[in-house]
This record gives sequence, C-alpha cells and structure tokens, in this order.
Amino acid sequence: MLCAYLDVTHVDFAAAIAGFGMPGIVFWGYVAAAAVLVVGLMKIFKDELRQAHGLDKIMPFGRLCFAIPLAVFGTEHFTDTTDIATMVPRWIPAHTFWVYLVGVALIAAALSIAVKVQSRLAATLLGAMFISFVVLMDIPAALAEPNNRISWTLALRELAFASGGLAFAGAQSSAKRTGGVPVLVTVARFCIGIAAVFYGAEHFLHPTFAPGVPLEQIIPEWIPGREAWAYLAGAVLVAAGLCILANKKTRLAATCLGLMILLLVLFVYLPLLVRGPADIVNVNYFFDTLMFGGAILLLADACAERTTAKS
Repeated sequence: MLCAYLDVTHVDFAAAIAGFGMPGIVFWGYVAAAAVLVVGLMKIFKDELRQAHGLDKIMPFGRLCFAIPLAVFGTEHFTDTTDIATMVPRWIPAHTFWVYLVGVALIAAALSIAVKVQSRLAATLLGAMFISFVVLMDIPAALAEPNNRISWTLALRELAFASGGLAFAGAQSSAKRTGGVPVLVTVARFCIGIAAVFYGAEHFLHPTFAPGVPLEQIIPEWIPGREAWAYLAGAVLVAAGLCILANKKTRLAATCLGLMILLLVLFVYLPLLVRGPADIVNVNYFFDTLMFGGAILLLADACAERTTAKS
C-alpha cells in the first residue's frame, strides 16, 4: 500500500512543482545535474587538477560526465515511475519498489563517483546493476526482434554504461596499483570496443540518425553538415573501437573517442536541448550521449598505467 500511495502522490507533487514552465520530470533532472556538477567540480579543482599533467587533466571531467547523467536518470525514477515500471519484466514482483530502489541507487552512485567517496564499491555495484538490465531486459528484447537495430543499440548502450563503472572500479583496484590489468578493465575494454564498432557501422548505414549512440532521433536539417557528422563519427567509432578491441594504443584511442563523443554533445545535442529544454526526449538524448562519452573516458583513465609502462 505504501508503494501505491507514493506512486500517486509523487505524480501530483512532480506536476505541481514544475519550475520555469517545465514538467517536473525535466525540472528535477536539471536540478540533479546542477547539484552533481557543482560538487564534482569542487572536488576536481580542489584535489585533482593541480596534480594532473597533460591528458590526465581531462580524465576527472570524464568521471563527472559519467556521474551527472546517473543523477538525472535517478530523478526520472521518481517523476516518471509508472512508465518506467512497465519496463520491469512481468515475472518480477513489486515493480514500483524496484523503480524507486534503482532511482535511489543511481543518485547515490552519482554522488559517490563525483566526489570519490566509497566510489569503487559504488561503481562496481553500478556496473553489476547495468549488466542485470542487459540480461533481464535488453537481451530478451533484442532476441525477440533480432532484426531491430534499436534493440541491439540499447543493449550495447547499457553494456557501455556498465563498462564505465567497471573500468572506474578496476582502475582503483590493487591489481592496477601493482602494474597488472584488472579483469574489470579488460571486460570494460571488450564491451566498449564492441559497442563502438557496432555504432560506427550503424552511422554509415543510417547517416541521418543522430550521431554517437545511433537511436531513433533524426538529425534536424538546421544542423549544418548533419550527414558529415555521422560519417565522421562512424569512422572514429570504428577505428577507435578496433584499437580498443586489439588493445593497441588503447588509452589514446579511448581518449580520442571519448572527446569526439563530447564534441557531439556540444555541437549536436546541446543545440537540440537549447531549442527544446522542456522536451524529455532531448534531455534523455543529451545525457545518454554525455554518459557514453564519460564511460569511454573512464576506460581511457583505467588504461593509463599500462600505456605508460609500455612507452
């Protein structure tokens, strides 16, 4: 009964508090993003940036790009509970409970990773949670419609998100400090490499779709050189993905790929968001792609020690 009560009251609350003419689902997402951005930047500038050199100065911002969307998606579990609950497999009981629990977990993980407090545990659990999403929801959906490219794109997206958490956790493990490569980082490398190659091929097959994570969004005609963005992104995704899979210049390839994805966020998805800031579709595409870029930069950071050792 408590879950049923919360399910009713949270909808009214979210609808009532719609700041600046925005629906609650969008407004609270922006609030969460701003909060994690502020605390994350404080941590980076206070404790990390002065000690970093060269490419290492970029890496903490990759962690922040990964953490911010987690908080945004976490708030959606409280403001769009009913719709998200329909995604839970029917054989799992208490759908609303699991939606709220995942929402809490996403927000907690976002803060933990942003400020690096119990972040290894949070990132490991986060990776395991995203893998469970792939196994319980994405793979069955893809197998039910094997010719539907969107289903496979979503499965690989969740796997890439899981890989970001695993790479971050692996980078802090004892195996990393002793010069080895943790299993978590190796798993993350293969998953992100496969996703990059698959996404790159999709960009050449469907160049009118928004680049980065090639889902159903069409690049608007008012964005200059829209197909050129897709072909460029496809080429970089395939080339970087193959390097990551082959473990050749992995850190450089992942860094270049992550930065390219963030450039797409800046020059493609940010203009879309500015034109429709209250559109939840624009919000989700923006933060989805931001998190994908952050996950790739987390992999680059996790590969830093091995790359240095080889050079």
